[in-house]
Amino acid sequence: MVAGDRRSGVRTWLYVVAALVVAMVAVGGATRLTGSGLSITEWRPVTGALPPLSDADWAAEFAKYKDTPQYAILNQGMGLSAFKVLYGWEWGHRLLGRLIGLVFFVPLLVFWWQGRISRRLGLGLLGLGALGGLQGAIGWIMVASGLQPGMTAVAPIKLALHLTTASLILAGLIWLAAGERGDVSAPAPGRLRATAALLPLAILAQIFLGGLVAGSHAGLVYNTWPTMDGALVPSADTLFAIRPWIENFADNHALVQFNHRMIAYLVIALALLHAVDARLSGSPAAAGRAAGIAGLALLQASLGIATLLLGVPLWAALAHQVLAMALLTMATVNARLSRGTGRVRPIAAAVPLGFEGLAGRGVYAFPRRTVMAAARDTVHRPPETSG
Repeated sequence: MVAGDRRSGVRTWLYVVAALVVAMVAVGGATRLTGSGLSITEWRPVTGALPPLSDADWAAEFAKYKDTPQYAILNQGMGLSAFKVLYGWEWGHRLLGRLIGLVFFVPLLVFWWQGRISRRLGLGLLGLGALGGLQGAIGWIMVASGLQPGMTAVAPIKLALHLTTASLILAGLIWLAAGERGDVSAPAPGRLRATAALLPLAILAQIFLGGLVAGSHAGLVYNTWPTMDGALVPSADTLFAIRPWIENFADNHALVQFNHRMIAYLVIALALLHAVDARLSGSPAAAGRAAGIAGLALLQASLGIATLLLGVPLWAALAHQVLAMALLTMATVNARLSRGTGRVRPIAAAVPLGFEGLAGRGVYAFPRRTVMAAARDTVHRPPETSG
């Protein structure tokens, strides 16, 4: 199998897993917006894959939910049919997580056995696998926070952490997939590489703040733009009304929403500056990617404003969340490609983890065609004549 085909298969697999992660984020958003996240009160990684299969099973699950504060405070008198809808969202969200685990680890083992994964890529993938396992634990810690006395939803900080970890996994998958491109491209100028690297970090920070907005329901207040409570910048008494002051960053609706707005402006400004700089650099590929990121950032900001002004309808909130994943994906691809791809390096620096790693150490990874052409030129080169 030629190297290009080997890379193409691995790259396609990584993009499939990334698409499943985006679907997971979307279903997770729907689970939160429908108030379904606390409908399953236990964490059973294996046996929980099966939903209730009999009336008795459904009655038992419903009885567990009736013991939660959410039911007692918000859903008192809910019928079994309505509970099944809530349960279906949460069960689907967890099932998708299990599916992602299978789609990630089974092909990983196959590709490793075939020697199609380099050592560097393998270490990155193992790190992402560990992060995925941690994500499952974070998800349960988040759900458990909503089952505490007096709680009707999960803790905002834990929701933001859960969403950000999913986004980190997505960015990692995209980064590794983009690095498996078979073509050769030179690194971008240093300043472009720096701003390209800053963009995914700024977007991740914005996603975390968006998680705080969603978890605290801060989008349901101050439904005006560009002002908040009649001012571009609310008063300090409004932004820091809670004592101790540090708790305002997670629990004060005004400060949570204000921070989300400010980082959005920062992302847009950084994206526009990067687009202008890329255009002036003279690289059509870099300019095209940067322009796409800037356009997507403006679209995402517009959708966020519309979501706020409309009072956070389900469709707008979900679209805003999914578009954030698209923006992160595009910025991550741009950051990776800005570093250049296909550079010549010793094979020893990228030895496959499988059986192919037993051979080929110490020679350089020049393309085979380049080596053959050099040999042919040496054989057929005409003799030099003396002057």
